[in-house]
Parts: sequence; structure tokens; C-alpha cells
Amino acid sequence: MSIKSRLFTGTLAATVLGVAPLVWGEEAQVMSHSKDIVVVLPASLPELARHGIAFQLYSGSGDGSCYLYIEQHQGEGLLVLNVTDPGHVILTKAVPLTVPGPFDFVRMVGTSAYLVRFRDGLGMGVLDLRKPKAPVLKMVNNLQVPGPTESLGDTAFLTVSGLPTGVSAISQDYQVVDTSNPAYPSLLFTVKQVSGEIARDETGTTFLLGADGLTIIRRPCVEEQYKMAQSYTN
Repeated sequence: MSIKSRLFTGTLAATVLGVAPLVWGEEAQVMSHSKDIVVVLPASLPELARHGIAFQLYSGSGDGSCYLYIEQHQGEGLLVLNVTDPGHVILTKAVPLTVPGPFDFVRMVGTSAYLVRFRDGLGMGVLDLRKPKAPVLKMVNNLQVPGPTESLGDTAFLTVSGLPTGVSAISQDYQVVDTSNPAYPSLLFTVKQVSGEIARDETGTTFLLGADGLTIIRRPCVEEQYKMAQSYTN
């Protein structure tokens, strides 16, 4: 664990021992004349919550809770706040991270994970939120510097390789990434030099035409649902 991460964790321990949960005082907020709007000022928050690079909300735990994840210290740590009740925010956990650097949240993958993109072309990772109070961030090994991403159902996504400045987007590499187990995201396959893509929504099928010919990405569950729907209508 780096020095920053140790300091990050130590500061959280001191903060949690002193304050739990956090309740705003009159001096720590600004209220509209109608009292319909209340602005909680940064000075009212503990020191850890006053610094951040990127942040993301998550409310998919299934128990009605909502968590806010704040990336801090250039990717050294992730702060977890329970914001289910905005008037009683709970400082939950500080998670030290061992990652290449700062990152941005890109999109949900499935129902309990979030895709992140590390800055400066340092790759991608998956934030596992199955235990929302103790998230785990895993790198996706061997994934190229990505461009746009698109979902392949709830357990995978497709990403297009980023292109150097000035390079024509005639053909690009596509990579299929499996996130069915967010704790161990893995690269399934790379389709080289894709020049064409066609998707059939009814069956969830993606067709890619690349340097080696046709590649088909199937989603059997969607296919089965389509077959059942067809049998009911026939």
C-alpha cells in the first residue's frame, strides 16, 4: 500500500470514530427563501469528502440504499458515502486502490458493476459493486486503449480501440470483454480491423466483418426469448 493510501485509510478511521453519521448544522447550509432548496456547503463535510477527481452514484443494491463513490488522490483511493438520506449522510468506508492512476466512470455493466477508463490511455477496469459498501476495482488485462463502448446484455460489453490522431477510421479493432464475474473481468476476443458492424436487436446478435472474415457475437438468452415470443404469435 502506498504512503498516500495509508494516510487515506488512517484519516478515514479518525473521521469515522469522531463523526457518525454526519448531520448538517444550520451554519453549514444555504436554504432558498421558499425552503424548497437546501445547499449543503463543502465546509460541513469531513476532510476526506472535500477532495475528489470523479464520482458516481449507485442505487442498485436492492435494499433501497444509495451510495456515492468519490475517487481521490489521483486514483489512490475510493471514498464510499451512504447518501440514502441526504440529510444524514454516512461516511462508510475508504478503499485503498492499486491502479495505474486517476480514472473516470464510463457506464454501468450489468446491474452491479461500473466500467472505468483510466486517464492518459492507461487502460480500463471494472468496479465490482456486488458489495456496495466495499467495492473492488479490477483491471481488464490486455485491453487496448478504448474508444466508444456498447453493451452486450448484462454480462459483457464491446469496445472499439482508440485511434491515434490523424488516423482514418476505416477499420478498427473490436474487443469483447466478459464482466459476468465483475471480480475477474476478462478479455474474451479481439476482432482485428473491423470495417463493418450490423446488429439484430431481436436476437441480440452482433455481426462484425473484420480482417479474418465474419465474426458473430451471440446472446443465447435473447435468442431463446425471441423464439418463445415468436411461438406465441404463430
